Amino acid sequence: MRVWDLPPRILCREHLLGEHRELHAVYSIILNSKKGYSHHPETIRWVGKLPALKIRHEQIVKEMERRGYKHHSPLIDALGESVQNKFVNTIEEQKQILKNKHCECRI
Repeated sequence: MRVWDLPPRILCREHLLGEHRELHAVYSIILNSKKGYSHHPETIRWVGKLPALKIRHEQIVKEMERRGYKHHSPLIDALGESVQNKFVNTIEEQKQILKNKHCECRI
């Protein structure tokens, strides 16, 4: 489970669409107080920050639409902070993780 903190434009198709699925999962887990993955570090960092997660979702959707994908799963508004300043991995670590995946991400 991962929500990247990198610009969506650099993500390959696999990571862009994968992040979109993960965003929805994390949002639902927090919003609906679900137990599955609620203790995962990626979920924990978004607790109290659903507006920030929604902003990231909008960035991902914009990139998906730029690439020709249609989007039909908006997120509802929620309370919390609109800025994310907690990281599971630093930006540099995230770049290295993607480089090590040998995918088509443009790092």
